[in-house]
Amino acid sequence: MTDRLAPGDTAPDFTLSTDTGESVTLSDLRGGKVIVYFYPAAMTPGCTKQACDFSESLESLKTDGYTVLGISPDKPEKLAKFRDKEHLSLTLLSDADKAVMTAWGAFGEKKLYGKVVQGVIRSTVVVDEDGKVEHAFYNVKATGHVAKLRRDLGLSED
Repeated sequence: MTDRLAPGDTAPDFTLSTDTGESVTLSDLRGGKVIVYFYPAAMTPGCTKQACDFSESLESLKTDGYTVLGISPDKPEKLAKFRDKEHLSLTLLSDADKAVMTAWGAFGEKKLYGKVVQGVIRSTVVVDEDGKVEHAFYNVKATGHVAKLRRDLGLSED
């Protein structure tokens, strides 16, 4: 079983590459709220739906003070294709060695078609202005997740 983050935990810091080759460091975003979501693979149906939902909600989430970071094990080149193909506006980060996913409890055993496998656990963690975990959601559904997240955070629907 993977250690999962819980409200009140300090979010593990990371520096990862974006699809444009820039680096994003979580601690550089202190002072604002950050939604970090982990997804298995770019350009798969569920992950595309989830990324498009976040992208469509991005402006209102920014207005509410949130930065959104999507993290997958995909290489930056694949993330760039994903962004272009789906016209995504959010920041996509590459965690090719899955070290960040593991530290955040978003990689480990999961059930896939009735079998237990090692893989990315679709997860969303909300980090507050001080770098502490405010909410941690694991095994989230790709479809409808952003709307549910907005409700959980007490934000109005778009």
